[in-house]
Order: sequence, then structure tokens, then C-alpha cells
Amino acid sequence: MSTDVQIILVAILVGAAIFAIAYALFGRSIKQKEGAQQRMQAVARNGRRETVDESRRGDPEAKRRKAVQQQLKELEKQQRAKRKSVSVRMKIERAGLSISPLTLHLGGGALGLAVAVALLVGGYPPIVALCGGIALGFGFPRWLLSFLAKRRIKRFTAEFVNAIDIIVRGIRSGLPVNECLGIIARECRAPVSDEFQTIVAGQKVGVTVDQSLEKMLERIPTSELNFFAIVLAIQQKTGGNLAEALSNLSTVLRERKKMKGKIGAMSSEAKSSAMIIGALPFLVMMLVHFATPDYLMPLFTERMGNMLLLGGAMWMSMGVIVMRKMINFDF
Repeated sequence: MSTDVQIILVAILVGAAIFAIAYALFGRSIKQKEGAQQRMQAVARNGRRETVDESRRGDPEAKRRKAVQQQLKELEKQQRAKRKSVSVRMKIERAGLSISPLTLHLGGGALGLAVAVALLVGGYPPIVALCGGIALGFGFPRWLLSFLAKRRIKRFTAEFVNAIDIIVRGIRSGLPVNECLGIIARECRAPVSDEFQTIVAGQKVGVTVDQSLEKMLERIPTSELNFFAIVLAIQQKTGGNLAEALSNLSTVLRERKKMKGKIGAMSSEAKSSAMIIGALPFLVMMLVHFATPDYLMPLFTERMGNMLLLGGAMWMSMGVIVMRKMINFDF
């Protein structure tokens, strides 16, 4: 088989791998979104029919449900309008850092330059040094922001249920909501205390609780905080027992946390297997390299070897992504 034919075959394999990765990433999510939209439309149609029938009979409970549905629709429209690309400054705020975007970019550029120079001094080709510098200079700061943001959101979610319980006990004992928010800002652990201190400070300069919660949702984009904001917004506009609503929300969030822990325990074996399978090719490659260094050198020195490495990396990435989707549960 000639070299040109081999290159064409490798290109076809790489293209197929890219298509498979794209399908694994986006195909299922698109189908799930379409199915969810269809189910939401069906539920909305049924809800409108029931609301119309009951409102014709003059049921006050139906009127109240209709008002709640309208408030939910308005909140959903507002959240949908704000779902845009997250800026670098917002990513920094989510990570809990107090640096500017310029400082982040300068740090990433300095890191990339240092890595590129180190690779050149180590005797690597310029193309390898350039790729390594770009990968770490651009990728590492963003990965670090994502890691810190996820860790901060996880800590917030773990402490947020206790904050809701403080509000429930405070309201039942006769304290106003604003005083309960101040207690959370003083007594709870970070980052919950930090976020509620921002709400309390905003109230002193005329910022409403709804506006502060909208800003907090941008920094802490969790469903738990979203539920809390929706409950407060509906209670302020339609009335009702806030303590009972927040108590029910606290119960739901605690059960959700228990379910998440059970799912994590049940999927731990699958995650360990996926990590071992994903690391096995690299471990075998290192062992072969240490045993017979010249055996794998054609993969790095020959053009055909480079193409094979690229194709193998694509296929392996596809397998890792598929395994990740199989062991991750969204509920």
C-alpha cells in the first residue's frame, strides 16, 4: 500500500473520530432538549386547559395557580434572556478570586512563554514547544478558573440548606426576612456568608433582594439557588406562607443531596473502571518506552507515525467522552 493511500485512510479515520466525538457530545443533548421541550409544551397545554376550566367555575385556587404560572413564565423568560456567553470577569467572580482579567491573561501568557522556553532548552522541536506553550498558556488558566468555580459552588450548595433553615426558623420566631439574611451573613460559612454579605450590603444602598439574587445567580448558577429565588419572588408577588414554602424547599434539597450521594456511591466502581481504562494506554506506552526506547520512536519521528498518533488520540478521546457520559448522571 502506497504512502498516499495510507495518509488518505488515516485522514478518513480521523474524520470519523471527529464526527463520533461531536455526536457523542451534542447528539444526545440535542435529542434530550427536543424531548424536554415537547414534554413541557404538552404539560403547558394540559395546564392551560385545566386552569381555564377551573377559572370558569370561579375557583380561587385556580386563579392563584394561574398567577403562579404567569410568574414562573416571566422568570423563565428573564433567565433565558440572560443565558449568554460568560465573560472572563464573571468566571473570575465564580472562582472567588479578586484579580482582573488583564492579570489573568498576563499570567497565562507568562506561563505559556516559560513552558515554550523550557521545551526549547530541553531539545524539543520548535513546533512542540509552540504547541505546549499555547496549550498551557491558554488552557491552564481557564481550567484553573473552572476547577475553583466548581469547588466554590460545591461548598455553597453544601451549606445553602442550613441557610434556608435559618430563614425558616427566623420567620417562625417573628424575625423579618432581612434580619434573617443578616444572620446568615454573620453565622454561616463561606462562600454562603460572603454572598449574603453582598445582599445585606446591597440593601443598605437601595438594592432589592430580587436584584441581589439575580446577581448571585450569575456567580452561583445552581438549581438550588434558582429555586430559592423563585420561591421568594412568587411569595412577594402572590403572597403565601413563606416559612412553609422554604421548609418544603429545604426538605427537597436535603433529599436531593441524599440522592446525589447514593448515585455517587453506586457509580464509584464505574468511575474507577473508567479511570483505569483511560490511563491504561499511557501506562503501557511508558512501560514499552522504558523497556525498548527505540521501538516507539517511529511514531514521533515519521510522518505516518504522527498521523497514527493523531488518529489514536482522536479515537481514545471519543472513548473517554463516551465513558464519561455513561458514568455521569444528571438529575
